[in-house]
Amino acid sequence: MYPERPLPEALQRIGSRRSVKALDLQEPGPDKESLQQIIETGLRVPDHGKLGPWRLVLFVGEQRQSFGNVLAERWRVLHPEATDPQLNFEKNRFLRAPIVVAVVSKRQPQHKIPEWEQILSAGAVCQNILTASSLAGFAAQWLTEWYTYDEHIQSLFDLGEHEDIAGFIYIGSANDKPDERIRPDSASRIQYWVR
Repeated sequence: MYPERPLPEALQRIGSRRSVKALDLQEPGPDKESLQQIIETGLRVPDHGKLGPWRLVLFVGEQRQSFGNVLAERWRVLHPEATDPQLNFEKNRFLRAPIVVAVVSKRQPQHKIPEWEQILSAGAVCQNILTASSLAGFAAQWLTEWYTYDEHIQSLFDLGEHEDIAGFIYIGSANDKPDERIRPDSASRIQYWVR
């Protein structure tokens, strides 16, 4: 049974959610049970046609360092002049957070459900994972950095012809919540239909 009105505490927590920079994330991250709950909550998104137009790739434990080694090697190929500090940054990129989740948009362009709606559903997964992480007491950031768009890195995800990486969600803990940033004034973004 649904409550008669939304729970004020939940709305307040969602309304104050902030992304925490991956560089500022730390242990602890979600344990296996909490991560499963975050993921399951993340997948409860609008999905016109029940297509499930997304898939997730998780990086936990040593997998983060393994992928970091791949990123560093690719950076070296792309930037032969790269310095050791730059290569070390790439090598440690996925160690910035205890958990990293790649969200892949998996579309069916010829389906009767518009492709745009399928893409939006993948974006909703990203946002739901951010929100679920916050409600579970963790901090998170959704990033699309250079490796999201690099063809070689994309090939390692076995992307199909109609797949793209929607982003990487870094999840961990943070000592402090970032200062609030300027948000668009809701009144300037809302209009009522009048004809």
